[in-house]
Amino acid sequence: MSVPVSVEPSPEQPPRRRGLQTLRTQAAAVPRAWLPGAVGYACLLIGLVDIASAVFPKLRHTKVHDFTGQLPGGTTTLAAAGTLMVGLLLVLLAHALRRRKRRAWRAVCVLLPIGVALHVLRWHQIGPAVVSLVLFVVMLVHRREFYAKADPRTRWRALVNLVVMGTVSVLLGLLVVSTRTKYELGDPGLLHRLEHVGYGLFGFEGPLGYTSDRVSDLVAYLLGGMGLITALTTAYLALRPEKPKPELTAEDEEKVRGLLDRHGERDSLGYFALRRDKSVLFSPSGKAAISYRVVSGVMLASGDPVGDVEAWPGAIKTFMAEAREHAWVPAVMGCSEVGGEVWTREAGLDALELGDEAIVDTESFSLSGRAMRNVRQMVKRIERNGYSCQVRRVSELTLEEKYRIADAAARWRGTDTERGFSMALGRFGDPLDDACVVVTAHKAPEEGESGDDLKAVLHFVPWGPDGISLELMRRDRAADPGLNELLIVAALQAVPAMGIRRVSLNFAMFRSALARGERIGAGPVLRAWRGLLVFLSRWFQIESLYKFNAKFQPQWEPRFLVFPNTRDLPRIGFAAMQAEAFITLGMPRFGRKRQREGLMPSPRPEVTEAA
Repeated sequence: MSVPVSVEPSPEQPPRRRGLQTLRTQAAAVPRAWLPGAVGYACLLIGLVDIASAVFPKLRHTKVHDFTGQLPGGTTTLAAAGTLMVGLLLVLLAHALRRRKRRAWRAVCVLLPIGVALHVLRWHQIGPAVVSLVLFVVMLVHRREFYAKADPRTRWRALVNLVVMGTVSVLLGLLVVSTRTKYELGDPGLLHRLEHVGYGLFGFEGPLGYTSDRVSDLVAYLLGGMGLITALTTAYLALRPEKPKPELTAEDEEKVRGLLDRHGERDSLGYFALRRDKSVLFSPSGKAAISYRVVSGVMLASGDPVGDVEAWPGAIKTFMAEAREHAWVPAVMGCSEVGGEVWTREAGLDALELGDEAIVDTESFSLSGRAMRNVRQMVKRIERNGYSCQVRRVSELTLEEKYRIADAAARWRGTDTERGFSMALGRFGDPLDDACVVVTAHKAPEEGESGDDLKAVLHFVPWGPDGISLELMRRDRAADPGLNELLIVAALQAVPAMGIRRVSLNFAMFRSALARGERIGAGPVLRAWRGLLVFLSRWFQIESLYKFNAKFQPQWEPRFLVFPNTRDLPRIGFAAMQAEAFITLGMPRFGRKRQREGLMPSPRPEVTEAA
């Protein structure tokens, strides 16, 4: 299906850019996309060689003219310590160099000549010095390849650096102490060596003694150098200015809501652009916007751009310019077929079918017929057990009910981390979300029992003026089976009175593969692919969500993943799992209340993060 889309007449110059010349310079770097990776790995190799040559004394042995004998002993000892420090810094900067980071390029351009000088001063292993010099020249010649700005940062990285670098320093220190075996008193044990390393990292003399003063000085300098690098890098990360994390400002939220009011019916995922842990970029005319979050170097958007389809190209070009400027990998999760065509045409990306979205037409939905027999029987059975449902707009809830529902949803979550990114709002009960629809299931306690009668909740966000999209589905784990089916049926039967004719249910990953793989005549490859998906469903609910959605006889709308290259798919997949909170690598939120505690006051009141 092809939709004619015209580019906006306004000039394509993204906000906060250095101009068209910068974009041309960045575009010119695309044909040599392999070069930063090669330079980064070369930097890593040089750093590891420097570390090894400083730690292991045999690697420094050479039959070249004994120039070192003509220098004071302290000079070569300090050079060895300097080589170790340069090597550690090169290893730390190699990853940022592969990602085209400008600051890493500047730092490595300073470190490489220092490393060359140290190698020449020590007059051994001329090879590493030559390689370092060649790499330095290559980096100067191709300096325009390294243009990327720094990522959004947090001071938690200082703590991570302290732990990681401290561990590495202790391990390397044990190697240094263990490879210098000229001890005064026999062979010390592991505890004595660890004690010596601990003192040495802080610049103090340890309990071990060496028969040679030169060896003793060398060990002290090496340990002190590693301790100094750990302290300096940690201090730098802790004291540098902190960049804000992704956040939807009040002004941006107001603009996005305006776009949704005019064009929200296009995409059932449009309302999720209002998640407040996302950033947003607008087209030059302001008629379209893309919300995103940066996760592990991936600039991850979800759904189609919000706004006028004719303005999408402008928003996409702004998005791609931002990704190029920071050397992020651009990716889009769950865009529609029309959105995928615009993304691939305007940005030169590729698309892969990710799954299908289940959409039910409320006007034609009915429990009658053989196909709905199982759902009909399950709903009647659970109604006989005393369950009833209420379907209301959030605006109809009292503050006490909002607290009650939010607290119950948090208790029923089952995990300490909220999940959701592409089809989750991240809050419940906000006054700005009064148009949302909430469905609650209740069961009065039996005589002699006490407890809350609330047993399950569904939360839908608006999808234009006549649609809603499922955002939250939670139930009491002690409740009877079939409660979710009752909630869905109650919603589908009640929302037509609210003027709603389209209801988007859960997203079914790889739905077409599961459906075709179970048919008669499916080939061995398709059956194997379906078998793998069924196996993965033990952890990710792939098959169960598909079968649950299929009960309600929905229309299936394909959704796509948009990405630059096939080699980027593992990285994008990892970032997507982080965004959806299936993988959590973040630090604990000290000093903050747990989300299970219910409502949290804020300038823009958010009842809870219960998505």
